[in-house]
Amino acid sequence: MIFSYRKGVSMRIRTFVVGLGAAALVVSAAEEHKDWTEYLGGADSAQYSALKQINKSNVNQLQVAWTYQTDDKVNSDFNPIVVDGVMYVQAKNNSLVALDAATGKEIWVHPNNSRGVTGRGVSYWQSKDGSDRRLFYCVSNYLVAIDAKTGQPVTSFGENGRADLKQGFEERDPKTLARVQNNTPGRVFENLIIMGSAASADYEGNPGNIRAFDAVTGKLVWVFHTIPHPGEFGYDTWPKDAWKTVAGVENWSEMTIDEKRGIAYIPLASPRYDFYGANRKGQDLFGNSLVALDARTGKRLWHFQFVHHDLWDYDTPEAPKLLTVRHNGKMVDAVAQATKMGFLFVFDRVTGAPLWPIEERPVPKSDVPGEEAWPTQPFPTLPPPFARQKFTPDEINPFIPEEERAALRDKLLSSRNEGIYTPPSFRGTIEMPGHNGGANWGGSAVDPEAGLLYVQSKEIPTYLKLTDKEPRGGPAAVVGAASPESRGATLYAQNCAGCHGADRAGQGNIPSLNGVATRLTGDQMRMVLMSGQGQMPAFAQLPERDLNAIVAYLTNPSLSNSTTAGAAPRAPEPQPAPSTETAKGPQRYWAPVDFMFTSNRLSAIGPPWAQLTAYDLNTGKIKWQVPLGEVTSLAAEGHKNTGAFFQRGGMVVTAGGLIFSGTTTDRKFRAYDRDTGKVIWETSIPEGSESIPAVYEVGGREYVVVNAAAGNGMMGGPAATRAGAYVAYALPAK
Repeated sequence: MIFSYRKGVSMRIRTFVVGLGAAALVVSAAEEHKDWTEYLGGADSAQYSALKQINKSNVNQLQVAWTYQTDDKVNSDFNPIVVDGVMYVQAKNNSLVALDAATGKEIWVHPNNSRGVTGRGVSYWQSKDGSDRRLFYCVSNYLVAIDAKTGQPVTSFGENGRADLKQGFEERDPKTLARVQNNTPGRVFENLIIMGSAASADYEGNPGNIRAFDAVTGKLVWVFHTIPHPGEFGYDTWPKDAWKTVAGVENWSEMTIDEKRGIAYIPLASPRYDFYGANRKGQDLFGNSLVALDARTGKRLWHFQFVHHDLWDYDTPEAPKLLTVRHNGKMVDAVAQATKMGFLFVFDRVTGAPLWPIEERPVPKSDVPGEEAWPTQPFPTLPPPFARQKFTPDEINPFIPEEERAALRDKLLSSRNEGIYTPPSFRGTIEMPGHNGGANWGGSAVDPEAGLLYVQSKEIPTYLKLTDKEPRGGPAAVVGAASPESRGATLYAQNCAGCHGADRAGQGNIPSLNGVATRLTGDQMRMVLMSGQGQMPAFAQLPERDLNAIVAYLTNPSLSNSTTAGAAPRAPEPQPAPSTETAKGPQRYWAPVDFMFTSNRLSAIGPPWAQLTAYDLNTGKIKWQVPLGEVTSLAAEGHKNTGAFFQRGGMVVTAGGLIFSGTTTDRKFRAYDRDTGKVIWETSIPEGSESIPAVYEVGGREYVVVNAAAGNGMMGGPAATRAGAYVAYALPAK
């Protein structure tokens, strides 16, 4: 059936639109996108620069203008911002550093000795007269304000320069809240800074409430409940009182602001637990949704849910993109959202109406006791998907031995493998794209006026096999264990063994953790755990006690995870448990992470493993699609169109006809022709890039800077010994 959305649009927003007058809101992209003063370039998250001094005709003349060494083994995904010729970066043991954007010379350094520093950027705010200029970022559950001119704390903000981010969670006991800050810097709108939050990946934890703080005083201004309270829209899509117990539905990554209309577009994550939902039967609004809020009040204007009752961890980490398109003969201000599933959804940004029909189609049913998978999911009729959504035997990685290919073929045929939205199972389920695939943070960019969108994606399947047996020890043992090492062993089994192996030896493209203490300090391990790095996701929900326990376990070479109380999760019983209830409530199941890596440290599915796709959203069609990057070892053998493996980070589009993108694993920085996808310039960088490049101008000279520090925080392998840097490129000085 066709999904109808207009009935969910309130009279409030209809009045809101009429009063504004859409025609008056059109401002040239060339006027708005000549600087890089915010994360992703601006509040609209366009990742677009109107500068065109560097263009297709001269990009091959780019030279290194300056380099700034990070001197750090954990910084890798920070997106620099530039204000009035000053660049702000993160480096030197998580310090914030102000640089001369034309030379790379240090202006000031603000040290951050705390481990929990925002990883991907800072927010900038200034008063109307420009006399008060502030940078905002998060440290250890606090929103911190420092003077952008001096790097000194703004002591009048909050309490001595910081506001408590645990505010706005009145439905939880503050003592039970672990880490609530996320890894991106929120968005500044007028005198507000709007913040998302992190949430636990397990059944327990905090909800993902959106909060707005006063940028001058630090006081909490408004809260939007992502898991609705009684009387709020969406409350009836959950079990009674779910708001008191269910975790998740957070904005852990990016958000976007339409500054002229005062609308905040917030993409939200999955409710918990990610792969089994007996504790949250129902549609689960606003899980996996794009929610449009009045940025001044936090009131819901409209929403769209991309996944009903998510069972696949298909959260929405990318910033929505604002652009103007010609649709049915009229110019329409749109918002586009790329997803982990490989779908691109496009809406009228004011009303929430889809530009093309979205169909609710039947999807496979769950066969797990107690689970009630939603019977349908939304499928956009246009644009077409940008990623593969099924893994068939003829797509198995061709670069592995035949015996391994045969074993994978048997696994594909014996598992549930019915295409996208096949639910997790005891039998084993093939998830394609996997929950670390599709589009992720920083992964799309637009030309706001031309109606063009570019998305980079990675294609990697996940194997979801549920077990009704919690890892030995479980949460009670974690709390009561006699030593930090014992607690750490259990936590390792719950959070890490699925990738790094029960014996810590690594598997596929995941490095060994044996001997990690010789490569990283304890603080560096904690930072990687909290912020993620390379193919490793962030475990932001872990409290400091648990982080310390995991580090204690990893730094004790005498412990083997297979011989401790924290052994790897046991195999599931041949038959599911007969009861769906326990004395504590619904039965719980777990699915250890398995990204389906192979013996050659790549993916079970064949290439391309990363792609760059160009859409013309005036028509809803794909213009072109090319592999993004390569695997160095395979390229040396002549296999050059594989795409990079486990790509992270993002790109920037320019009016000079270019797309700049750095790749993580092959340590290259490239310029693509935005009209064809052809690589027209590339250079080696000190390390891989997991960040978003920044484009800016100082003194009439255009620069492109890339954060090339991606291997430095990896918990294993020789990459941990290499030094990264911020590298700025420009045309030869005249």
